[in-house]
Amino acid sequence: MSLYTLPIRPTYPIITCRVSPATAPTVASPPIPPSLLPPATSAATVPSLTCTLQCPHFESCSGCTHEFNLHRPVIVDEASNFFKGLGVSDFTFDSCRLWGWRCRAKLAVRGSSENPLIGLYQEGTHNVVDIPQCKAHHPNINAAVELLRKGVRELNIEPYDEDQGTGDLRYVQMAVTTHNTALPAVERYRNGRVQVALVWNSRNEKSSNSDKLNALANFLWRNGGSRSKLHLVHSVWANFQTSTNNIIFGNRWRHLLGERDFWEHVGGIDISLDPSSFGQANTRAFDSLLRKLHKYVPFGASVADLYAGAGVIGVSLAATKKCRSVKCIEINKESKPSFEKTVDRLPKSIEGSISWHNADTSIDPLSWLVGSDVIVADPPRKGLDTTLIDALRTISSHKVKPSLKGSSSIIKEEKRPWVLRERERVKEFSVQVGRETISEDPQSLPETLIYISCGWESFKEDCKSLLNSKSWQLEKAHGFNFFPGTQSIEVLAVFKRSLKKKKTGKKKKKQG
Repeated sequence: MSLYTLPIRPTYPIITCRVSPATAPTVASPPIPPSLLPPATSAATVPSLTCTLQCPHFESCSGCTHEFNLHRPVIVDEASNFFKGLGVSDFTFDSCRLWGWRCRAKLAVRGSSENPLIGLYQEGTHNVVDIPQCKAHHPNINAAVELLRKGVRELNIEPYDEDQGTGDLRYVQMAVTTHNTALPAVERYRNGRVQVALVWNSRNEKSSNSDKLNALANFLWRNGGSRSKLHLVHSVWANFQTSTNNIIFGNRWRHLLGERDFWEHVGGIDISLDPSSFGQANTRAFDSLLRKLHKYVPFGASVADLYAGAGVIGVSLAATKKCRSVKCIEINKESKPSFEKTVDRLPKSIEGSISWHNADTSIDPLSWLVGSDVIVADPPRKGLDTTLIDALRTISSHKVKPSLKGSSSIIKEEKRPWVLRERERVKEFSVQVGRETISEDPQSLPETLIYISCGWESFKEDCKSLLNSKSWQLEKAHGFNFFPGTQSIEVLAVFKRSLKKKKTGKKKKKQG
């Protein structure tokens, strides 16, 4: 039985905005079942057909920063003008779902067992604001939060106390999977199930408060799992963390109940994401970005996917563009199992080479650039590493050094010890799928750079630096509304490498 018995709504359209001001699209806010509304709220307060947030938590929590024009944040006009000044006049901005878009949320748990606060920090403080029925959350995340709240109260689970370092439950991560082929496509999103990861204040599952952990996990599964009436919870995981710093997760994970594998379908492929792996919060907007990105990668290309995470972008390209080779480079070793599960589900018809490398992109970045036709970079908010920027800026004139696999056409032997140590470590933690790459030219340089950015300010600096080097030209730019209610946009920018023009003029004869 699904969680809600809602009327079937039309799918949310892609809203494409251009440079001219856009009117508010008539996209309905997702209705909330009256039975799940908090006591102070009524069904009459559900947002009307506008692009206004209308959230009771606005200005108290640190999540949303803008209440109006969710479909077109003010920063879009700045982006349009920025790209227009660089010669790109056809910048587009795509927006999908404006409410209930967040499919992945990390929430702090504070307060008391009688009155648990589950939400976000108030801006500039460590005071947690309780956010029941958050307008950004997928409705089933909100329902799972209420189920967790009930379990904390009934089982006397103590929320974490930062000042004392005491308590049981520190944080919770909620992630929604809408991958359910048993349902018609139109029903999958609203019937998504929630992977619940409990961040427990102990070193491991053998600590003194482990009985409470197991009791809470069983409560969630009994009342929300596959045999419950709700069928809301996909699985329950535990993460163990005792550090006093601001890092949410510890290094130890344990699967407690439910399905072990978490699947989603984006970019034309099924992807696996462990709770320790990075996943996009707005899966529909991410799918829209991937399908746009595919248009800029030629069939049969050789691709290097930098800051790859579990390799979603790279593997998506391998499947849809029949790439002859894809190299995914990621510093977080916890992403490796998700990559392996994802490629195991690919069609057997894919013949190219797909590899994943646990490596720091900032160390010897040129070794990942050479031999590739297309570079895809999806860095964190701070932007590209300085060493990678330098390698891209000078790539046209750089003498190619040997790649990690070595080459018979070595120009200069690498002697720097830290680089050699990194190369050996990368070899040890790499995963090769399919045939070994034999068609790459180790001396070739990439012709295309696709930069995906979640940090607008850092992107502007990186973009200017690349263009000022004269090695790259900006060809296309697109924006995506990954975080409605904020001034953050996701940018997809396509650069082409500038080719030096050969001198063809004849020498003038000297006049005697």
